[in-house]
Amino acid sequence: MVKDKEKNWKQIFYSRWFLVLLFVLFLVLLISYLRAYYQEYLVRKEISDLQAQIKSLEAKKIETVQLLKYVQTSTFVEEKARTEFNLAKPGENVTIIDSNNNGEVNRQEKQTMVKWSRVSNLTKWFKFFFINN
Repeated sequence: MVKDKEKNWKQIFYSRWFLVLLFVLFLVLLISYLRAYYQEYLVRKEISDLQAQIKSLEAKKIETVQLLKYVQTSTFVEEKARTEFNLAKPGENVTIIDSNNNGEVNRQEKQTMVKWSRVSNLTKWFKFFFINN
């Protein structure tokens, strides 16, 4: 009888169904392990991304604090008053340089443009290719 029980257990352990059951159990365990490993990988990646973001935000904060300190100085206020409001210190002379060379040249250019605007394009092309050469 003892041999029959051992024989039954051996038949169970050496049967194909038992091997299939072990294989399915192994696959379930493997899939659950891989899923947990992938989730851990995602968490680690998110942590490293957040740490990089923290570093960039800290650098931006330092830059902003430095800019704030500069904006609060009198040098910045004076620079803005000169560039944006065209102000000068008492006793300074301000010189404005006109970008146009001569007012007459501009009038001549305008008269030429008015004269040429009345001419047809065909005439302009003809004069460009055959007369100006």
